[in-house]
Amino acid sequence: MMTAQLETIREGLEELKPLLPIHYEELALNKDKVPLDPQYDLYLAREERGEVIYMTLREDGKLMGYFIGFIAPGLHYKTCLTCTMDIFYVHPDHRNGRGGLRLFRSLERELKRRGVQRWFVGSKLHKDAGRLFEALGFSPIETYYSRWIGD
Repeated sequence: MMTAQLETIREGLEELKPLLPIHYEELALNKDKVPLDPQYDLYLAREERGEVIYMTLREDGKLMGYFIGFIAPGLHYKTCLTCTMDIFYVHPDHRNGRGGLRLFRSLERELKRRGVQRWFVGSKLHKDAGRLFEALGFSPIETYYSRWIGD
C-alpha cells in the first residue's frame, strides 16, 4: 500500500541517502563537474529551526519518493509564508500511478496546516514533471536557464 507522510530528515537521513545518487544520476546536469555532495548539516540545522518540510512516499514501508522544501517568509514578501521546493523524487516504478499525486496532496494538506500561503515547485525540462504539477493546480510562471561557466 502506498502512503505519504510527514517525517524528519534527522530520523530518515540514513534511509534517504541511498536514493540520492539514483535521483542525481537521473536528473543532475554537469555531473562531470559537480559531484553529489549534500550539506546534510545545513539541512539538519534548518530543520531544527522549523524551516524544512520532508514528506515521504512509501510502499509497504519502503521509501519510494520524497519532497524536501524550505518554509520561510518570502525574501521579497515578508508577510507571505512560502514553501520553496528543494528537491522531489518519485521512484520510476511509481510515476505512472498515483504516487506523485498522493505525495503532493499530502504535502499540500500539511503546508496549509502550517499556514503556508505560496508554494513554489520546479520541473527539470529534460525530465519534465509539468503534467503532475498542472494536475495539482500549479501554473507555470517562470523558466530558469543554466549555463556552465566554470573551467
